[in-house]
Parts: sequence; structure tokens; C-alpha cells
Amino acid sequence: MATSNSAGAAGELPSGMGSVIAASTTGTAIEWYDFFLYGTMATLVFPKVFFPESDPIVGTLLSFFTFLVGFVARPIGGAIFGHLGDRIGRKSTLVTTLLLMGISTLLVGFMPGYAQIGVAAPIILSILRFLQGLGVGGEWGGSVLLAMEYGHRRNRGFWAAWPQVGVPIGLILSTEIVNIFSAQSNFLTFGWRIPFFISALLIVIGLFIRLRIFETPLFAQVKAAGRESANPIGEAVRRSWLEIILSAGARFVEQAPFYLFTVFVITYALTLDVPKATVLNGIIIGAIVELFTIPLYGFLSDRVGRRMWYLIGCVIMAAFAFPYFSLLNTKDTSLITLAIVLSLALCHAWVYGPQAALIAERFGTRSRYSGASLGYQLAAPFAGGLAPIIALLLLKGKTNLAAMGLKGTIVNIGKGSWQAVAIYIIVLAVISFVSVLGLKELSRADISDAEKVVAEPLVAME
Repeated sequence: MATSNSAGAAGELPSGMGSVIAASTTGTAIEWYDFFLYGTMATLVFPKVFFPESDPIVGTLLSFFTFLVGFVARPIGGAIFGHLGDRIGRKSTLVTTLLLMGISTLLVGFMPGYAQIGVAAPIILSILRFLQGLGVGGEWGGSVLLAMEYGHRRNRGFWAAWPQVGVPIGLILSTEIVNIFSAQSNFLTFGWRIPFFISALLIVIGLFIRLRIFETPLFAQVKAAGRESANPIGEAVRRSWLEIILSAGARFVEQAPFYLFTVFVITYALTLDVPKATVLNGIIIGAIVELFTIPLYGFLSDRVGRRMWYLIGCVIMAAFAFPYFSLLNTKDTSLITLAIVLSLALCHAWVYGPQAALIAERFGTRSRYSGASLGYQLAAPFAGGLAPIIALLLLKGKTNLAAMGLKGTIVNIGKGSWQAVAIYIIVLAVISFVSVLGLKELSRADISDAEKVVAEPLVAME
């Protein structure tokens, strides 16, 4: 039976909220399973399968560049699906993004390697990664709005945090499945493809859940009144361009460090001769703890205020940068696990839990999907996809770009070190701290009216 779209009276648990949370979180988990699976394979497999003629460092860089393609596509996906979500509805758009992401991931599993079709292999791989990015770009905004627009009257930070929980779920699934199959002797020849095939089953589950829900109450009201925006992207940019830019800046403290904590850390551990399994197990434990800390921090942001909570999170992230690498450098399994768990369950979750509501509540219903998606996804190419590349260059200090077909043999950025990567994390935290200072506190604002949030941002909820 489909879920009712009644939001309930103020102060009450919205009707059917369990089904809504299941639909938004499950779909997000599947999409991030696909996205993270690619990121893990970009470190462990793709340099050997798709870039075998490069030296190890350049091969890893090239693999990370295909990883970057997905992040470049995310703002484009946010614009395309944000427009559709504000025009035709959140539910229909989310079904489309799930199919796009899932089919693209499945096709990666069928990809022949460089040995079979030469340079066409990494080119096709990049195209599929681009399609993945489009899907993720449109997924986040819809999933968050699905939860937030049902439970908008109270505890928005808590409800909107549940789609964020899909990230650690996807990370756990992808990491654990890679752990299982990477132990097989045929991993580099065929075993690496099986996790991509598993995506097909997850798509079916996600579609079954999402097709059983109704449109969100707030958008249903807009649609019933015939008040949909003819140009939601233009409306969002015209009315809230500063909020979009500051929202993107607010994500730097979360976006880049997360990929350093889950993707780059695998490469860094290999330079320390730390077993891959140690790092992957640490990531799984950290992600499991995040299942609880993300909604907890979202809930606490409703009490403390999202702006203040987020500013504190920026300070915590900056303060942990040097201790994080110091713990990794001990090469002690327990301390490495501690570093990874704290990086995810404390530093990342602290800002990621309230982030969805922090961004989405700044926009009116008519253009909320577009505005929130742009604000969230614009940070992706700069703070997400580039993060592992920048970190690797900072760590190595110099790299041979001639092997990538670029003029000039050496790019020298000084003596590489882990300290440079730690400073990079601190700079990211500072950027976000300054950005959040420019945002208004809207934790208690009434977002039920399409115009009220922009015109009267500090009106208390009923």
C-alpha cells in the first residue's frame, strides 16, 4: 500500500514517516553503493585493468581522474534533475535517478579492459562514470526533500539526516563486498566485476520501495494550486544565488575530507606498508558507527541550531587533521582503526548529519529541489573529485606528467609530505567556516510557504 502524503499536525509524527525514510534512505544507499564501489576500484583495480602501461603513481592519478569525471557531472545532474523535480515532482525524478545510476554501474561490470580494446576502455569507463555522476547529482536533492518535506514542521535536521545515512550504508556494502571478492585469486581478471553485477539486484529493491510512496505534501500543495515554477533553476539562482554559493562553500569541510578518509587513505596506507584489509576494516567500523552519529547529530542540530553546530564541526575537523595522520603513521592496527573511525563517525558525521537541512531549508518549495541540488553539488568537482588527486600530489611532491601525454616531464610542487595533506584539510575547514558564517540560522523557520523562507527567514514555526 502506498504511503499517505499527509504531513500531520504540528508537533505530531508525520503520517507514514517510516515508509518515507525507508524510501529515501534505501535509494540513497544504493546510489552511494554504486558511487563508492567505483571509488574503491579506482584505487585497487582500475590502474591495472584500464591503465596498465603507466607507472604505478601515474596509473593511480589517471584512475582518480576518471573518478573526478563523476564529480564534474554531479552539478549538471543536479541542474537537470532539480528542474525535473521542481516541475514534475520528487518521486518520479528519484525513480529516474536510481535507474540511471544503477544501469551505469552494471555496465561497468561488463567493461573490457585496456588489453582487449585499448584506449577505448578508459574512454568508455569515463562516460559511464559521467552517467553515474548525473544520477548522484539528481539523487541527493530528491532524497533529502522526500524526508524533509514530509517532516518539515519539527526536527527537520533529524528527518533530513536519514537520507545522509545512506552514505555509510553504501560505503559499508561496497567496502565489505570488495573485501570479500578481493580475497579471491581471480579478483583482477573477473572477481572485481561481481560487485558491479550485484548492483542490479539492489536497483530492483530500491524501485520496489520508491514506487510505493506518494509525492511530498509540500510539493503536492504547490502542484495542486498550479504554482509550479516555469524555470526553477532560474528562480533559485535569481532569488538565492548567495545561499547557493555559501552552501557550496559549507560543503568543503565535509566533501573533500570524506574522500580522503575513504579513498585516499587506502593509497596512503599502501605507502606505509599497512595491509589493505586493516584500512578497509577500519572504514567499515567507522561507517557502522556513522549509522548512529549522523541522525544523532542531525537531531542535536535541531536543538543547538544548525549554524552553530556546523561551525563547531569545522573547528573539530581542522583540529583533527594532524592527529589523524599521526595515528596512521604509527602503523599500529588499533591506532589506525581509531583514526579512521574518528575521522568518519566524529569529524565527518558532525557536519554531514545537519548538512541536508542546513542547505535545503534555505529555498522555497517551488525551486527547492533545484536550489538545494545546486548548492550541494557545486562543491563536488572542487572539494570531492579533486581531493584524492590533490592529496596524492601533496604527498608525493612531484609526478611525471609525460606519461599522461602532457607536455613537460615533471610537475614539482615542493617536497611532498603528509603534513601538506593535513594543512589541506585545515584550509578546507576554514573555507567552510567562513561560508557558514554568512548563512542565516533557519533551524526554526517555517518552510511550508514557498515564499516565506526567502522573505521572512527568521519566522518561528507554528
